[in-house]
Amino acid sequence: MASELALSTARSGEIYVGSEMTDYFSLLDVLYANQFKGESLDPEVVEQTEETFYRGAPPEWLNFHISEQAKSDCTGTSFIKRDGYDSLKLQIQNKRKLPGISTVKLFHQPGCGGTTLAMQVLWDMRKSFRCAVLTGSTSDITNVATEVVHLFTAGSRGHQNTVLLLLNDEHILENLQNSIMEKIDEQKIVTCMPVAILLCCVRKDEVLQSDHVVLQKVLSNTEKQKFNEKKEELSRRYRDKCEHFHGFNIMERNFSEEYVEQACTVFSTVQRANKPLKTQLATFLSLLNAYVPGSYLLESQCLKFLKHEDSIHGHLSLEDRMEPFSHLIITFQHDVRSEKKVCMAHPMIAQCCTELMSEAGVTRSDTARNFLNSLCRDEIPPCLLGFVKDMLTKRELKEDQERFSRLILDIQREESEDQRASVVQSASVLKVASKIFVQNPFFPQALARIYYIELRDYNQAERWAKEAKKRDPKNSFVADTLGQVYKNHLKNRDFSAKPREILQLAKKAIEAFKDEEQLAENEHGADMKEDGNTKVPHIFNTRGQFGYLQVCNIVYDKLQNETWKKVLTKTVSMGSVLGSLRDNKLYRFNGLISSLKEEVEKKCNFFNAYLTFSKPGIQKDDPSYIQSDVSSCYRKYTEHPLPDLILDMMKTFEDTVEENVSPNDADTPEPHIVALLKEWPEDNNNSSDLMLFIQKINRSYDCAYAKYFRSRYLRPLFYLHKDEALSRIAPTDDRQFLLKIEDATEDFINYMTYNDKIFKDLRVQKHLLKFHGVVQNYKLFATIGGRKIMVNAKMRDSLWIQRDVSFYLGFTIRGLEAFGIQTENNKQGRKVIRT
Repeated sequence: MASELALSTARSGEIYVGSEMTDYFSLLDVLYANQFKGESLDPEVVEQTEETFYRGAPPEWLNFHISEQAKSDCTGTSFIKRDGYDSLKLQIQNKRKLPGISTVKLFHQPGCGGTTLAMQVLWDMRKSFRCAVLTGSTSDITNVATEVVHLFTAGSRGHQNTVLLLLNDEHILENLQNSIMEKIDEQKIVTCMPVAILLCCVRKDEVLQSDHVVLQKVLSNTEKQKFNEKKEELSRRYRDKCEHFHGFNIMERNFSEEYVEQACTVFSTVQRANKPLKTQLATFLSLLNAYVPGSYLLESQCLKFLKHEDSIHGHLSLEDRMEPFSHLIITFQHDVRSEKKVCMAHPMIAQCCTELMSEAGVTRSDTARNFLNSLCRDEIPPCLLGFVKDMLTKRELKEDQERFSRLILDIQREESEDQRASVVQSASVLKVASKIFVQNPFFPQALARIYYIELRDYNQAERWAKEAKKRDPKNSFVADTLGQVYKNHLKNRDFSAKPREILQLAKKAIEAFKDEEQLAENEHGADMKEDGNTKVPHIFNTRGQFGYLQVCNIVYDKLQNETWKKVLTKTVSMGSVLGSLRDNKLYRFNGLISSLKEEVEKKCNFFNAYLTFSKPGIQKDDPSYIQSDVSSCYRKYTEHPLPDLILDMMKTFEDTVEENVSPNDADTPEPHIVALLKEWPEDNNNSSDLMLFIQKINRSYDCAYAKYFRSRYLRPLFYLHKDEALSRIAPTDDRQFLLKIEDATEDFINYMTYNDKIFKDLRVQKHLLKFHGVVQNYKLFATIGGRKIMVNAKMRDSLWIQRDVSFYLGFTIRGLEAFGIQTENNKQGRKVIRT
């Protein structure tokens, strides 16, 4: 590195930073504006770095520097830019026009160069942005946000610059954005430029075309020409070594499966029994890399494993000891402070080797068990535990989440013509992992799921679900598995079973789900704070309550079944069920059955509010079966349909509009919202009670709903309307309301609502009442009823720039919310930047 490292500034300048700054970052790999400038590089280091990359190692910053220098010296061609390069760079540049924090996504198939492309963009933009890669743990988003803000503010106030951060976990994006904004607010930082652009690389086996940049395992004609030119250059420089440049060759040959199969032929000779340790190690690497992209083993682990075979060759390098597999295996090191890492040369090679071994009789389950017993018995690094956990328990999220991890599913599908035998093999792998990692709850949890879903061995399922719960007794999501075991046992129990057996099983399921519900409440208690030792789940776990209702549905249906009518004389309602139970001397269950109605009503009311007032995200809805099951259960136990909460609020408003009633003792926001609507000041007249009503809404929301809705998008319930004849409010959710305004298509509504553009549409504006306010200190204030009132903003990115604004007001269950925020000219007529 150069003696003095520099960061870029927004005005295309540079500020030099000392070791205090460079040593600060533990979670970010910062790319400095003058990286490698003035350094004299050892030619051997340059050659080795190039060779390792073209063989298949992940890129490092030095690769881009070497290529840049070669082009400058006219000794080589530039780094190959895949077709997505220009689109990705343009999207990033466009995001710089927006305030706050923006996101750009790159979807790419494993092994097609997605990470290389993203790093290449960072390298080329290092003098315009402050570029960094998130390399540390994402478990503590607060610390990540702290480092991002520190990088943004490095230097004096005039030297701030936007951070371009590369990360590969799209699930943390929203939390990270919120945390960065909180840090900016806490430190009272005032900025007129974007704070960060998050470039997220998302690996997907199947990538669909979208508005995001997409990179697939196929080359265009332009790309083929670039690779041909680079191939000629490499052939001149490296001659015969190019034969083993698998990382480059696979792409140059347009991801040819024939090439991959030819490269992996050595694995076709692998035998099931008496495999040498080097062969076993090669199978371990193949399995791990095939199912966990980006995974690796440490070189020290590999050498320790091989040492047991022959100490005579202990002085040899890992590459020499791994012959004849050496050309398929890469050893690399990006940071002199970290250990060397070992992986297969390409995901396609790892997948092909795994399949060849399977064809030779070395099954995936054999390899997985051997891997666990051989490399995971002693103390292992945290990274390997994470890879093993992903390999055995991470479930792919497609249209619906897969039941098990890809490896477990492949074992079940491919290892035997006897489906049950294959499932037993997958269970045996998880059993080995459960016994080795004696503190980890997720392996026995996955094992319990196999037993109750696939094998319907409910005794074993119960055993392993209890073991998982024992290992993490405070985790509500782990506890859910035990309830699911009992629920599925109850659901699949033969109708010939005795009533008391059915009810005993129902009681177990109900108790398990009630325990889970209590654990979920405890996870979000007032004394729970997210720190280094305690992690509060971002999503409130409602599975316990929902599982309870599902059990009640099953119990009701079984008691209503024709077979049971021989025992139960007439069961058209819960009252007659109780009478029949007493007639048949099953009185011992009277307490259980009697308690169901009250609990069912309570939990159904919770879900009614949960689904009415919120949803998972602005573009995402809850699965339809939740509403269906809740409605069905409520009707069965109360003999009434679920109430329409929005219409109830409207009715209350209409019935009491002339009354001067204030719900002082209400413990939910709904009555206070109605009261606020009744007292809403006409023509912006002064209102002394306005703040009181808003405070009551906020307090009751915090008490009743905040911890349940914390991660969810709050649905708009009402918009303030221009027409006094309509009582100033337009009811129901945004989609229904907007469809009533105009015969718009569903796609139009989805698109326009997602980015808040719907409120710029004249068809919408003509119905809604416009308000004016100001953005100050990342908050929105409106003057209503002669008072300055803080209002929530639907689009938080609208709050970065201090300015005068106009907007439309609506109500969520949390209170007032601003939609369609637009910049207004200030009083002097000077224009302010529009968001």
